[in-house]
Amino acid sequence: MLQEIMQFVSRHPILSLAWVALLAAVIVMTFKSRFSKVKEISRGEAIRLINKEDAVVVDTRSRDDFRKGHIANAINLTASEIKNGSLGELEKHKAQPVIVVCANGTTSRDPAENLSKAGFVSVYTLKDGIAGWSGENLPLARGK
Repeated sequence: MLQEIMQFVSRHPILSLAWVALLAAVIVMTFKSRFSKVKEISRGEAIRLINKEDAVVVDTRSRDDFRKGHIANAINLTASEIKNGSLGELEKHKAQPVIVVCANGTTSRDPAENLSKAGFVSVYTLKDGIAGWSGENLPLARGK
């Protein structure tokens, strides 16, 4: 079997390198998420944090997308604003839970990590983002 693998690798070096790179990326991302202070939460857990622990929601989507529909009382800060430290009114909420939301749950981790590094005590990301939230017919506020 090892000989067959070596033949495959010698015949398809680019495909083999791509497979190794993808495997390494999966391993790195798995370890990064396991040992991160930022945890991904479900919509039910987000609702509990908002209602019971006065969590602050940070929406990292564009201003136009934010105006079309966002979680009630959310603060709209783009990922670049968070990275640059332009936190505005969010600065006074460092002791409260913060839920970072993006369009579909894939780009909120980096801004959440930046908030954690900036001294926010408990930072979370919303699984499936606004797409998952609206997919379950949970309320969205418009405008602002």
